[in-house]
Amino acid sequence: MDVSDLRVFEAVSRHGSMNRAAQELHTVQSNVTARIRALEEELGVSLFQRHARGVSTTPAGQRILPFVGRLIKLLADARAAAKDDGEPGGTLSLGSLETTTALRLSPLLGQFAKTYPQVRLVVTTGTTRRLIDDVVSCRVDGAFVAGPVNHPDLDHEVIFQEELVLVTSPAVRGVEDLAGIADLKTIVFQIGCSYRQRLESLLADMGIVTSKPLEFGSLDTIVSCVSAGVGITLLPRGVVANAAREGRIAIHTLPPERSMVDTLFVRRKDAYRSSAMTALLDMLRSTHPTNSKP
Repeated sequence: MDVSDLRVFEAVSRHGSMNRAAQELHTVQSNVTARIRALEEELGVSLFQRHARGVSTTPAGQRILPFVGRLIKLLADARAAAKDDGEPGGTLSLGSLETTTALRLSPLLGQFAKTYPQVRLVVTTGTTRRLIDDVVSCRVDGAFVAGPVNHPDLDHEVIFQEELVLVTSPAVRGVEDLAGIADLKTIVFQIGCSYRQRLESLLADMGIVTSKPLEFGSLDTIVSCVSAGVGITLLPRGVVANAAREGRIAIHTLPPERSMVDTLFVRRKDAYRSSAMTALLDMLRSTHPTNSKP
C-alpha cells in the first residue's frame, strides 16, 4: 500500500469526485481512477460507489479513512522532525473560527510572522465542529475553537475568553421585545457553529419560536443583515463593538452563564510538536497569560 495511493483515496473521498480530486492533485482523472482501482484490488474491497454525481465512499472506505489521515500526518511529522533543528520553520497549518480570526488572531499572527519569517502560516476558517474534525483527521496542525471540547484524541487549552452578546437591529430595545416580533429569524453560520447552538438554546429557554435560520459564511454579511432588521444573532462583543458604536446594530448583555465562552486551541495528542508550534503556543501564552494554562 503506497502512501501516494492513500493521498489519492483521501482526496477523492473528500471531494466525492475523481475529477475534482485530479484537479487538486495536479494530475489527470484517468490517473486517479487507475490508482483507486489498483488500491481496491490490493485491499480486496470496493472503496467507492460510482453514481451520476460522482462517487460516495463505501463503508469499507469510511473505516480506513481515519487511518489514512494519520498515516499521511505521521510521515509528514517524520519529515518535519528530521529537518527541525530548533529554529522555527516549515509550514504551520491552523484552523480558526471566523470571529476569532477577525477579533484576536490578525495582530497575533502578524507578530508571529515577523518574529519567525521562516514559518509558512496557513490559516483556514470554519465552524467548531468542522475544525475539530480537521484536527482529528490531521488536515490542520491545530485549531482555535469554542469550548467546551471533550475528545479522546485531542489536547486543548484555554487561549481567550469571549463575552457573547445578543445582536439585533437598533429598533429592538431589549431582549424582552423578541417575543413580540412576528416571524423572528436567526442569522447564523452553518450547522456546527457553537454560537448558533447557544442562540438556539437561549431562545428555546425563553419560549421564543423562530422560523428557519438564515445561514451565511461571512461575518460581515451576518452583521449587515442584522443591521437591516432581517433577524438576530449571537456573537462576541468585540467583533460587533464598532458596529454598535456606529449605531448600525444594538447589543444586549446576557447573564454570565449564557455569555461567557472559552476559545480553546486544540491539537492531536499524538502529533509531533514542531519548533514552530512550540513558538506559537509560547507566544499565545505570553500574550494572554491569565487565560492560558501550561
